Amino acid sequence: MDFSGKTVLVTGGSRGIGREICRQFATKGARVAVHYHQNRAAAEQTHAMLTGEGHIIVQADVSNATHVKRMVDETITAFGKLDILVNNAGIYDEHLITEVNYDAWQDYWQRTIQTNLMSAANASYCAAQHMMQTGGGRIINISSRGAFRGEPTAPAYGASKAGMNQLGQSLAVALAPYNIFVATVAPGFVETDMALDILNSDRGDAIRNQSPLGRVAKPEEVAYVVLFLASEGSQFMTGCIVDINGASYLRT
Repeated sequence: MDFSGKTVLVTGGSRGIGREICRQFATKGARVAVHYHQNRAAAEQTHAMLTGEGHIIVQADVSNATHVKRMVDETITAFGKLDILVNNAGIYDEHLITEVNYDAWQDYWQRTIQTNLMSAANASYCAAQHMMQTGGGRIINISSRGAFRGEPTAPAYGASKAGMNQLGQSLAVALAPYNIFVATVAPGFVETDMALDILNSDRGDAIRNQSPLGRVAKPEEVAYVVLFLASEGSQFMTGCIVDINGASYLRT
């Protein structure tokens, strides 16, 4: 895969899966915009890891529609174009319906949907307006296994990711005439710093044993699929949802 001359915006690019996606795109020749919300130091660490030149850092609260537009506009201004958008930013907060009060329930749902789903919808809209004028592009959404199996302790998270799946499929149909291809990847547990606490807890072995491989995914395994879906030759996969869960959850 060769992304020389291509430009990429990765939301939530400062850590975890997003960091590895940034790193792999840069290794393959792309110029990368590393998005972060609050942790500038982490974004700078990611930026320092990237091979090649011309990479940038962009800040935005993706739950804010105005910030999202500014983030996309800044990326296009810096690069002169935007070829690939990766909607990776997201949050996971537990809010068991039997334990939280009604006010907390409302807050969890609003924050999660705004951050996980509306941010992807708004970034996709802004990127697509540009891509339609420049001959096309790619939009890759990072969903979750939880969109299919349910998330009883974090239902807003599961719902947001299910919505992201449908967003990707709807946009794939709407944008195909403009040479814009949209795909979604749905990881299970991934070995990132955000997951370390639970993976190192007494639940860790049970989580790893959900897969017949006896482990969780590595960030580079998710990033590799993202790059494949963004590469030339994968156009006919537009609208797809690719599971990356080590057979820990199989759907029909």
